[in-house]
Amino acid sequence: MGHQDKGHYSAKHHNVKIDNTIAEKIQGMVIDNCLTCASAHKVGKILALSPSEIGVQTDLLEYRISECQLGLFGYSDGKKRIDPDVKITPYLNTELDTRQKNNIISCIDCWTIAKDLKINRLSVGSACEKKKIRIKPCQLGAF
Repeated sequence: MGHQDKGHYSAKHHNVKIDNTIAEKIQGMVIDNCLTCASAHKVGKILALSPSEIGVQTDLLEYRISECQLGLFGYSDGKKRIDPDVKITPYLNTELDTRQKNNIISCIDCWTIAKDLKINRLSVGSACEKKKIRIKPCQLGAF
């Protein structure tokens, strides 16, 4: 769903109901009708739920997910947080090439690479952009 679908996120989830426990935790972290990616993951950890479960509940509540930790979307200026000058080390290059399929890599694989190589997630997102590797699916279901 794109920006034109703003306010209609729940339409993605037929026959799913709002879980009041999850909703309460999410609502406590929402600012300007947005839940940051980091906050969504924090709610998941607190409640021992998967990011996708938090993403579905966020959609049902019609909140936007903001500030993608890979730098892809959700920033107030509408621009990505991608560093076009990112240095792609041989290790990072190998990991991206190994994990991508048809120039697509999952968000969770990007997070794993960042953790394994002890680099920040924005660097992995930037490297993917530089190598023209699309990141999908999002752990939260934003894309």
